[in-house]
Amino acid sequence: MALQVELIPTGEIIRVVHPHRPCKLALGSDGVRVTMESALTARDRVGVQDFVLLENFTSEAAFMENLRRRFRENLIYTYIGPVLVSVNPYRDLQIYSRQHMERYRGVSFYEVPPHLFAVADTVYRALRTERRDQAVMISGESGAGKTEATKRLLQFYAETCPAPERGGAVRDRLLQSNPVLEAFGNAKTLRNDNSSRFGKYMDVQFDFKGAPVGGHILSYLLEKSRVVHQNHGERNFHIFYQLLEGGEEEELRRLGLERNAQSYLYLVKGQCAKVSSINDKSDWKVVRKALTVINFTEDEVEDLLSIVASVLHLGNIHFAANEESNAQVTTENQLKYLTRLLGVEGATLREALTHRKIIAKGEELLSPLNLEQAAYARDALAKAVYSRTFTWLVGKINRSLASKDADSPSWRSTTVLGLLDIYGFEVFQHNSFEQFCINYCNEKLQQLFIELTLKSEQEEYEAEGIAWEPVQYFNNKIICDLVEEKFKGIISILDEECLRPGEATDLTFLEKLEDTVKHHPHFLTHKLADQRTRKSLDRGEFRLLHYAGEVTYNVTGFLDKNNDLLFRNLKETMCSSKNPIMSQCFDRNELSDKKRPETVATQFKLSLLQLVEILKSKEPAYIRCIKPNDAKQPGRFDEVLIRHQVKYLGLMENLRVRRAGFAYRRKYEIFLQRYKSLCPETWPTWAGRPQDGVAVLVRHLGYKPEEYKMGRTKIFIRFPKTLFATEDALEVRRQSLATKIQAAWRGFHWRQKFLRVKRSAICIQSWWRGTLGRRKAAKRKWAAQTIRRLIRGFILRHAPRCPENAFFLDHVRTSFLLNLRRQLPRNVLDTSWPTPPPALREASELLRELCMKNMVWKYCRSISPEWKQQLQQKAVASEIFKGKKDNYPQSVPRLFISTRLGVDEISPKVLQALGSEPIQYAVPVVKYDRKGYKPRSRQLLLTPNAVVIVEDAKVKQRIDYANLTGISVSSLSDSLFVLHVQREDNKQKGDVVLQSDHVIETLTKTALSADRVNNININQGSITFAGGPGRDGIIDFTPGSELLITKAKNGHLAVVAPRLNSR
Repeated sequence: MALQVELIPTGEIIRVVHPHRPCKLALGSDGVRVTMESALTARDRVGVQDFVLLENFTSEAAFMENLRRRFRENLIYTYIGPVLVSVNPYRDLQIYSRQHMERYRGVSFYEVPPHLFAVADTVYRALRTERRDQAVMISGESGAGKTEATKRLLQFYAETCPAPERGGAVRDRLLQSNPVLEAFGNAKTLRNDNSSRFGKYMDVQFDFKGAPVGGHILSYLLEKSRVVHQNHGERNFHIFYQLLEGGEEEELRRLGLERNAQSYLYLVKGQCAKVSSINDKSDWKVVRKALTVINFTEDEVEDLLSIVASVLHLGNIHFAANEESNAQVTTENQLKYLTRLLGVEGATLREALTHRKIIAKGEELLSPLNLEQAAYARDALAKAVYSRTFTWLVGKINRSLASKDADSPSWRSTTVLGLLDIYGFEVFQHNSFEQFCINYCNEKLQQLFIELTLKSEQEEYEAEGIAWEPVQYFNNKIICDLVEEKFKGIISILDEECLRPGEATDLTFLEKLEDTVKHHPHFLTHKLADQRTRKSLDRGEFRLLHYAGEVTYNVTGFLDKNNDLLFRNLKETMCSSKNPIMSQCFDRNELSDKKRPETVATQFKLSLLQLVEILKSKEPAYIRCIKPNDAKQPGRFDEVLIRHQVKYLGLMENLRVRRAGFAYRRKYEIFLQRYKSLCPETWPTWAGRPQDGVAVLVRHLGYKPEEYKMGRTKIFIRFPKTLFATEDALEVRRQSLATKIQAAWRGFHWRQKFLRVKRSAICIQSWWRGTLGRRKAAKRKWAAQTIRRLIRGFILRHAPRCPENAFFLDHVRTSFLLNLRRQLPRNVLDTSWPTPPPALREASELLRELCMKNMVWKYCRSISPEWKQQLQQKAVASEIFKGKKDNYPQSVPRLFISTRLGVDEISPKVLQALGSEPIQYAVPVVKYDRKGYKPRSRQLLLTPNAVVIVEDAKVKQRIDYANLTGISVSSLSDSLFVLHVQREDNKQKGDVVLQSDHVIETLTKTALSADRVNNININQGSITFAGGPGRDGIIDFTPGSELLITKAKNGHLAVVAPRLNSR
C-alpha cells in the first residue's frame, strides 16, 4: 500500500487513512497528524522544516534553496532550532483560523509543523508551567510582516487563554490598542503600506490561571521627522488621512479642516494621499471604536483630535519677510485655528513662531527669526507636539491596560510575556541619523541573540551531561562598543559636538570622529580610506562595518536631529496651553530645569540598554520576518533581496551556532516511539527503560559513535544524513507494516461485516415470519367475520334495514354501483343497462337518465357546425317523411351534401342572370311537360329567394318562395314531386312536375329554403296539379314491380312504383 499524504498551507503533512474521503486536518479516525520528521519524506519537494537539518548548513545557497522550495509551496514558516523564520506571503493563506489555533494548542513544539501559533503556544505553556517571564522578539525590515505577526500572537492569546474572572476587558483593550497605535505610529512607505515608524515592546501580564490581567507598552524612536517631510511615494501618519476621510462634517467644521488632503502642506510632500490598499474611512471607524474600548472619554477624544488638527494647521502657517528681512506670519486664519485648538494666546504664539528667546547673563532677549529659522521653528513645534502627544497616548493606553488588582495576593503570582516588534536592519541609498540608531539597535539585539542562543545551547548540553564544544562565531561587541563606549564611542562624540560652544557643524563632528576612532577596523571615512575605496565615499560620509554588512551614513543633519531643539519661548507658549493633553505633554518644570536635556541618541541608547536588561530577565523566543520582494506581489521570490535580509538578520550565523554541536535532539520516549519498528527487539513494544530501548535501536541501525551521543533524557544526532537514512528506512518499513496491518484489518473487517450481516439476516427473517403470520391470521379472521355478516344479511335481505342486514344491503348496493361503473353505455344508441336490485330501482332510473343526458351533452359538444347542419336537415327530413314515404329509410344513411352540381356545371350566363344571388343548392332534375308529359332534362337551383328551373344556359322558370304554395309527393318509392304555384301569378305557366334521384334531399332543402316544411303533402293514389289556365292535370300512382312513368289513355300521367315494406 502506497503512503498517501496531503500538504496543507501550515506545512503539515496529513496521512490519508481512507483514500476516498477528504483529508482531515485535525486528529481523528480519518486522518493522523504526522510529526515534523514525517515531512522529511517530501523534503525533495518542500525542503526541510528546520534549517538545522540541512546537510550543507554552511552554504548560503542551500539555505536559500530550502527557503525557495517552501515559499513555492506556500509554506511560509521554517525553524532554525527554536527560532521561527517567517516569509511574508502578501496574501491570506487561511492558516490563522480558530481550527488552526486548536491544532497548535497544548502540543509539543516539534510535534507539529512550523507555525507562529506553535511559538505562541510554547511560550505560553513555558510561562504557565515554569512560572518564568517570557519574551517574543520579532524583527525584520519594513514590509516583512512584523506588525501582522504581533497581531496574530495577540489574537492567539485572546482566543485560547482563559478569560479573567472580571470579564475580558483587558483582553479587548490589548487587542484594541493595536489599531490606535497603528493610526498614530504607522505610515505608508515605499516598502510597506502599513509600516511601523516606531519600535514597540509590549508586556502582557497573566495571572496564576493563565488569564491576561494587564499590560504595558514601551515605544522607541518615533520617526517624528515624517510629520513635516515625506519622501516621494510615501505618506504621513495614518491618523491625518483617517480623520479627513472618516470624520463627520460637524467635527471637521469644529476643527477647521477640509476633506481634501491636498489642502495641507504636511500631507502633500509625498504626493501619495490616496492608496488603493488602504481604506481610511473604515479604518477611522475602527480607531474611534478602539478609543472607546481603551477608556477614552469624549472630551479626551476631542482634545486629541484638536492636537492632530493643529499639526495640519501648523503646516499651513506661512511667513513673509518684512523690510528688515525678519519673518512675519501671513496666514491669520490658520493662526486663529491654532490658538483655539491648542488653547494658547494668539499674540504669544505669533511671537514664539517669529522670535527666539535668549537668556544671557540673567536677561531675556527676543531675537527675530528670518524666514528659514521661522520655518525650522514651525516644523520643530509640529514634531514636538506630535511626538509628545504620541508618548502621552502610549501612557494613556498603559493606564488603561494596568491591572486593577495590583494589591490583591494573586497579583504577586503574575507572570509577564513580552512582545518586541522592532525595526529591522536598514540599508538605504541615503542613510542618516535614523538609520544609524536603528542599526545600532539591531547590533545590540544581535549581540543579545547570539549570547542567549549560546547560553541556551550550553545549558542544554550541561543538563544532558554532554561535553560542551566551544563555538567560533563573530562577536559584534566590538561594533557595539564603537557606537556606545563612553568618551570614545560615536554617540559620546556626537553629544560632545552638540554641547560644545562655538560653531559646531556636521563636518566638524565627522572630523572629530576621524581623529578619535580612526584606527578602529570597522570604521572608515573618505579621509581614512585607500585610493580605491574613496570613490564610493563622499567627504561628508562615514562607513560602519556592521555584523550584517557595510552601511554608509551621511552626517548631514546628525547634529540637528540629535539636539532636537525646541526654542524656549515655544515651550513656554505650549506650557500655557489650556488643552488638557498639551498641558500634560509640556510640563512647566522644563522651564525651570537648568540642566540641558539629554540628546536623542543618548535617550535612545539608555532606553535600548534598559530594553536589553528587560529581555535578559526573560526567556526569549525569536521570530525573524523576511520580505520576499519590494513589489508586494504574492508568489514572487526575489533572491537578491532575501539573501540581503538573511545576512543582516544573522540567520546563517544563528544556524552555524545551532549546528556547531548536534543537528537533531529528541527525548528518548519520542525517538523510541517513532523508530521502534526498525528493530525486532523493540517492536512492537519495549518493556524496559526508554533509554535502554534507544541504545538497542541505534546499535541495530548501525550508528557510529561519532554520529550520536546519549544524554540523560535525550538522544543527540550530529549529522542530518544519519536522521535522513533513519527516516528513509522507516518509510520502507512502513510499507511492509502497512501491508500486514491491511491484511489483518481486512480479514477482521470482512469477518465482522459477515457476522453483522448474518445476525441482521436472522433478525430480519424472524421478524418477517412473525409479521407474515400475524397478517395471515388477521386476514382469516376478517374473512370469517365478513362471510358471517353476509350470510346473516342475506337471510334478512327483505326485512327493513337494521344492523343485521345493513352490511349485506350496503354490499349489494356497492356491487351494483361497481358493476354499473364497468358496464355503462358506450354511446347514446346503446340502450343496455344492468338490472338493479329492488332497493335501487328508482336510483337506477335516475342514474340512467343522468347518464343519457350526459352522453347527449358530450355528443352535442363534440359535433362540428357542418355536422350539426347535417343533423338538422336529417331531423327535418325525418319529421316530413318518416313513416309516410316508402323510399325514406334508404335516404337515412346517405349524407345530404351542399350541392349536386359544381360551379363549372352551371352556365355562366345563368350565374350572370342570377346576379348577386348565391346558389344554396343545385341538383339535376327531369321536368315533365304539362301537355304531353314529355320528360326534359333540367337543373333545379335554390337561391335565398326563389326556385330556379334552368335549361342549359337559359332560365326557364323562376318561382319565388312567396308564390310557392306547396309541394306534393306520393307515398310510394317514386321520385316525382310537384311544385304548386299561385294560380293568380300570371308569370307562372302552372305547377311544375319534376323528378329527382335525390328526392328526399331535394325536397328537404327546398322546404327549408322556402320555409314550407309544413306545406309538403304526401298523397296516396293521385296528385292534382294546375297544368295551365283553367286546365288541371292528374298524376296517378299505383304500386307495381318496377318504376314506370307513362301517359295513360285517360290523359293522366301514370306512375307505377315498387312498394317497399320499410314503412
